[in-house]
Amino acid sequence: MDPLDSLFARLARSTFRARFRLGPKERQYCIDKGPEVIDRHAADFIASRLAPAQPKNDGKQTPMRGHPVFIAQHATATCCRGCLQKWHQIPQGAALSEAQQRYIVAVIHHWLVIQMNSR
Repeated sequence: MDPLDSLFARLARSTFRARFRLGPKERQYCIDKGPEVIDRHAADFIASRLAPAQPKNDGKQTPMRGHPVFIAQHATATCCRGCLQKWHQIPQGAALSEAQQRYIVAVIHHWLVIQMNSR
């Protein structure tokens, strides 16, 4: 079993996480920009908002809407350092490594692909 499969199975059991969906505007944004640009946006958001050891406004730095990546972050529990620790076992208090940042972008990408392929 792929490690993301077990993560997504756990996320699906969370009432809070399972309620997030892309709306028509976010779907169109993903179509218009394409996966490479969306992944770049995700990488930029992660680097600036989550990667520092002590992120500014941790727990409140990720809006719940306004960009497909923000929605995906809440759906995948990659929205703050507390959620990263709880759901992904990425400890708080240390800057995120490049590998951890790539993992987070991959999780977000995976969720967006699922959303874009669902009705």
